[in-house]
Amino acid sequence: MPIPDFPSLHPTEDRYVTSQSSTLAATATRSTLLLRLLATDATFAPTVLRTTLAIVMFPHGAQKALGWFGGYGWSGTMGFLTEHIGMPGFAAALVILLEFLGPLLLLAGVGTRAIALGFVGIMLGAIATVHAPFGFFMNWGGNQSGEGFEYHLLVIGIGLTLAWTGGGRWSIDGRLGARA
Repeated sequence: MPIPDFPSLHPTEDRYVTSQSSTLAATATRSTLLLRLLATDATFAPTVLRTTLAIVMFPHGAQKALGWFGGYGWSGTMGFLTEHIGMPGFAAALVILLEFLGPLLLLAGVGTRAIALGFVGIMLGAIATVHAPFGFFMNWGGNQSGEGFEYHLLVIGIGLTLAWTGGGRWSIDGRLGARA
């Protein structure tokens, strides 16, 4: 009578199969996650939103990183964010880099969902730490001591839409997703 082949009699082989199965499952999960991040709506609407957000955000990033358009540059912005707002240095640097490099990546459609969600986070932080006390409206007439948060809400709306749809037509994300 043959001896039954129970997994407990071959622990090394059993561990190998389990490990191999886990590795394959983890690889499939990573691949699925990557496809979900790169997948995009192939219509023009996300492309228009992505381009608009990039064009609007780039000058703000250039103000913070380079001092262009009347901005304070890297050191001035770092000082404001760390000393006045109380952000850790690493987070302040991340905000500046995201606002400066994020629009360039958005124009190309690279990492659209991540960049868009990053902008949503920055805008929520800006409302909470600086703009909420000044109310909804921007300071068009110079009558307020600061700017309201209507602009921030527009960026949040565009960012959430891009996080939902992806980069749209003519995005590198879409091309990479089609190949994966």
